[in-house]
Amino acid sequence: MLDEIQPLLARHGGATLSFLEDLIETELISKERAARLWGDAIETAYVNPLMAVVTPDATEKLPKEICEKAVVIPLYEIEGVLTVAMADPRDQRMHQRLENIVGQPISAVFGLPREIKDAINLYYLSQDTVQNAIAQFEKKQAQDLEKLSEEDLKRFADSNLLSQILDELIMFAIRERASDIHLESADDQARVRFRIDGKLMHIYSYNKAVQRAFAVRLKVLCKLDITESRFPQDGRFSIPLGMSKADFRVSFCPTAYGPKVVMRILAGVGHRRLMSLDEMMISRNVVEPLRRMVHSPNGIIFVTGPTGSGKTTTLYSALQEINSDEVNISTIEDPIEIQLPGLTQTQVNTQIDLKFSTLLRSMLRQDPDILLVGEIRDLETAKIACEAALTGHLVLSTLHTNNSIQAITRLIEIGIEPYMVAPSVLGVLAQRLAARICDKCKEPYFPSRTQLEKYFYDLPEDREIAFYHGRGCNHCRQSGFRGRVAFHELLIVTNELRSLINRNASEAEMLVAARKAGYRSLRYDGLKKVLLGLTTIEEIEAQSVVEWED
Repeated sequence: MLDEIQPLLARHGGATLSFLEDLIETELISKERAARLWGDAIETAYVNPLMAVVTPDATEKLPKEICEKAVVIPLYEIEGVLTVAMADPRDQRMHQRLENIVGQPISAVFGLPREIKDAINLYYLSQDTVQNAIAQFEKKQAQDLEKLSEEDLKRFADSNLLSQILDELIMFAIRERASDIHLESADDQARVRFRIDGKLMHIYSYNKAVQRAFAVRLKVLCKLDITESRFPQDGRFSIPLGMSKADFRVSFCPTAYGPKVVMRILAGVGHRRLMSLDEMMISRNVVEPLRRMVHSPNGIIFVTGPTGSGKTTTLYSALQEINSDEVNISTIEDPIEIQLPGLTQTQVNTQIDLKFSTLLRSMLRQDPDILLVGEIRDLETAKIACEAALTGHLVLSTLHTNNSIQAITRLIEIGIEPYMVAPSVLGVLAQRLAARICDKCKEPYFPSRTQLEKYFYDLPEDREIAFYHGRGCNHCRQSGFRGRVAFHELLIVTNELRSLINRNASEAEMLVAARKAGYRSLRYDGLKKVLLGLTTIEEIEAQSVVEWED
């Protein structure tokens, strides 16, 4: 390693910040370790501004131009002290200048220059900035774009102007914590919408010709055929973000009015980080038995729910808890959305017939202790997973079912014999996500007696129960929500339940046995989150199953 470091030191004239960034880029040392070692050497804590809390109140204190020139970014203010990430926290003259500008003391932390620069671009970007850029582009180019051939449009798609506008749109989506970006064509014009906290929000409308340019640019990034407009296409691309990258999965679909493009911003982008099971605010009666299951030596644990309900995040939080040098953990995914050090991660590739079942067979020859299978989609994969669980491996996977009990019947329906399902499945966690009430504008209200009686039995006449909602503020874009909270139900497969599975009992019979082991429905846990003031009763009604079961 020293032989590789010496040329870098010579090139940069010693241990400079540019040397540090080059050292990280060559992957001779991990970014986190290199940055923290540098921070320790200059006796200043390292903070990644792309993952830290950056408040609007803080960024308003320093103009963007000063931040760019000084390579600094304000993060947050606590008790009158403004925390600022600086590329060179030892620069006392700059430290004093910043204090004079903001009119208050500052606390300096160390940030990598590239991360600070990208954080400035991210957090000083506004919706007005993005809309004005698209409007100016539309005004100058829309008529010309309508006349361009596909080849001319491809050349135009590589232009700096279009790239910059699309980059700003994407960065703004990351800043707003969007999970998806929708670019949609309509009869007279196109529009962009972001999915934030599970809800689609309209951002801007623009000329359809601009939509065509955006679609071609994205196809170029995804290395797809730009001349194909009759069939759906799927692709992926990445953009640099700090010392790492942001990954996107893109779907193109032809419509009556032109292409519709949906970009999924994959987990791990920007300031997102993997939460622990405790941080996910899972109810105690769910998280404690789930934790015991995760530490089991063998068996299958399923997480069920619709697309976008956070199943993968929950599985990775569980893996993070048991990840160590003593266990061999392998994952098979489509796509790999979260990267966790210490795991062997493999991606399905349908173009070369590299399926879940093919990779799962191969992984079983790699001496695994724990396997994560992104999704059970077919009989072959399900059968191999059950066999792996019965031969001493812990398997974690997902299924698309409405509740946890349906996961058992789904396995039997796709062809797994009940005698294999019964001993192999440890438990099933069903999950939904509800929009979380904004902490800045949360306020209580007292529902009517009629409404309360829908959720509570034998309620005393004089008993008042507070529900909560958000009135809307700038912090939550006037929506009343910011972030999301999960609610769950956990099916523990007991010996009684195994007997019922073996004789292919009905869901109703299994529900009775599950309740004896402490099973509570999704809506039961959802109501607990309502009473805690985390979400609204309307969110639980919209996200959970049809009837109360308790």
